[in-house]
Amino acid sequence: MKRLPDKAPPNFEVRVVPDLTALAEAAAKEFASAARDAIDNRGRFTVALAGGSTPRALHQRLTRQPYRKEIDWKRVLFFWGDERCVPPTHERSNYRMARETLLDPLKIADANVFRMDAEREPPRAAAAAYEAVLRAQFSDAKRFPRLDFALMGIGSDGHTASLFPASPALAEKRKWAVSTPAPDGKERRITLTYPVFNATRRVVFLVSGQDKSGPVSKIVKKERGYRKLPASGIQPLRGSQLWLLDESAASKL
Repeated sequence: MKRLPDKAPPNFEVRVVPDLTALAEAAAKEFASAARDAIDNRGRFTVALAGGSTPRALHQRLTRQPYRKEIDWKRVLFFWGDERCVPPTHERSNYRMARETLLDPLKIADANVFRMDAEREPPRAAAAAYEAVLRAQFSDAKRFPRLDFALMGIGSDGHTASLFPASPALAEKRKWAVSTPAPDGKERRITLTYPVFNATRRVVFLVSGQDKSGPVSKIVKKERGYRKLPASGIQPLRGSQLWLLDESAASKL
């Protein structure tokens, strides 16, 4: 595993691994370590899952040993960073992917799963409903929920979760979840907001593929214009973030 010279703040780390298999293993270790710490200190582990293809390999790794037995899954609560406004059985549903690759194989109880009811109309009502779900589970939150762990990715346009370039959602400072259109013109999305992600204890970006190398390089090296990329706005205030990259994603660093 390659560690890059750290010129960033101490809560910002970048690691490079050879391929997707190594990426999944490194992420699984991070997940397990954060779970142990949270459960030992707070009695539960709250995690926001990500969509996309890269987390699938992580999910599959977590369902095998040693993680299957090592993690106290009964104390893990699952939330989502974003979701498409589709039914939970839809092929493009982030929830469906997680259900098939992680939740069902581990036999996670429904009481521990807090999906976004993103099919609810109108989408803004779905976002408000998810904020209510979070408020119920984080009733002691002073301003924003303090998730233990958030898995995130980055698109070739620099978006993360469903925080897209030039979206009004980027300016949201009060709401915990909002609805937002997708630039591809397909279904709308529900996404957690910057303040929620930035209140998280540990944020881990999983990035694989050559098409991500441009925005990754721009953000990590703080190149000109990097602040226009939404992923650059993930800056945990009292937490830390790790960028786990395979060699293709890190090829321009």
